[in-house]
Amino acid sequence: MRLTEITYDNAKPIDGYGPGFFRIGGKVIEGAVTVMPSGIASWGGYDDTAALLAMADKVDVIFVGTGAEIAHPPAAFRETLEAAGLGVETMASPAACRTYNVLLSEGRRVALALFPV
Repeated sequence: MRLTEITYDNAKPIDGYGPGFFRIGGKVIEGAVTVMPSGIASWGGYDDTAALLAMADKVDVIFVGTGAEIAHPPAAFRETLEAAGLGVETMASPAACRTYNVLLSEGRRVALALFPV
């Protein structure tokens, strides 16, 4: 069996998560967070779209992790991002982390906006 080491260039993979935190690129971040090509930052939730909109020309899709369970984000949030040309995929935060890591390893243009589990 041939094993291939995954490289992420400058992007940071999600290493783990737990109650109230994420471990990203070896660093523990508490609370809601965005993970984008420009870096990792605290996220103010659905009303905080400025940083996400700034990524419109750098990413194709933003995975929105809604916490431990999947939930629908407010329609205005989705509509604002989609109007800027961003794809929005909503799922539970653990699934969003896994999906992000897989697509990141493929060199895809992806970002995350996560609520903790």
